[in-house]
Amino acid sequence: MGMHIVEEEQRGKERADYGTYLIKSLANSLTEEYGSGYSFRQLNFCRQFYTFFPIVNALRSQLNWTQYRLLLRIEDPDKRTYYIEESCNNNWSARQLERQINSQLYERLLLSTDKDSVLAVAKKESVPESAKDIIKDPMVLEFLGLTPHAAYYEKDLEQALITNMQAFLLELGNGFSFVARQQRIHLEEDDFFIDLVFYNRLLRCFVIVEIKTEKLTHQHLGQLQMYVNYYDRVEKQPDENPTIGILLCADKNNAVVEFALPQENQTILASQYQLYLPKEDDILKQITKAQENN
Repeated sequence: MGMHIVEEEQRGKERADYGTYLIKSLANSLTEEYGSGYSFRQLNFCRQFYTFFPIVNALRSQLNWTQYRLLLRIEDPDKRTYYIEESCNNNWSARQLERQINSQLYERLLLSTDKDSVLAVAKKESVPESAKDIIKDPMVLEFLGLTPHAAYYEKDLEQALITNMQAFLLELGNGFSFVARQQRIHLEEDDFFIDLVFYNRLLRCFVIVEIKTEKLTHQHLGQLQMYVNYYDRVEKQPDENPTIGILLCADKNNAVVEFALPQENQTILASQYQLYLPKEDDILKQITKAQENN
């Protein structure tokens, strides 16, 4: 239907006013002759569908019509390609795809790496080389249903993440598997407990997540560094990559992060969490600011 509208009726013309007039006319004629199912909105979706997905046969078995309708709303072709690739790679449902689009996943990844790298990983043309290629900042935890206030403790946030582990793994990104919660490590006479431990098969390393429901301090980073050192020296196998530590915090000072860690640091990351879906304008402002700083 979309191919017929574009190639036969429009004859390849792209003028918006011409296309709108034509589709309205077709909708009236087809509805009069065949009944419902040929509304202006439906025919316009068909036209967009053919325009955006001329090789749809290669994707048909992996994406459903609901997902295509979500993808049709994305005007940026690179952004649309990213969500197509990731939907197919990870078998996202329509609801999961909608959640990732609404949480500005693509834009948040651009805050830590460049567009070409993001697309190359999505298309499986390259593998992630560092934690920054897949770890997002900020992380969006709206699925927890928590309100942003200081009345809950770290254990409450941790329990909410465990309860919603499937959604949290989706937010963490590709290749994550859950390993342990409150893992005890014994150092001489002292016991310490690591909040969450994951393994990432793409980066081939352990990933430690420490949760802080307050503003990040250099002491928090020191604690996380100790846990990372322990895993590197005790748990990591010789053929695995260095352990990554993520400090998931309510607020942070980027300058404190920068000066509390070595200049060549590649394994300790601070990611601020937020309990609501981000606004696109706010993310775009952060991307512009990051580009200017670089």
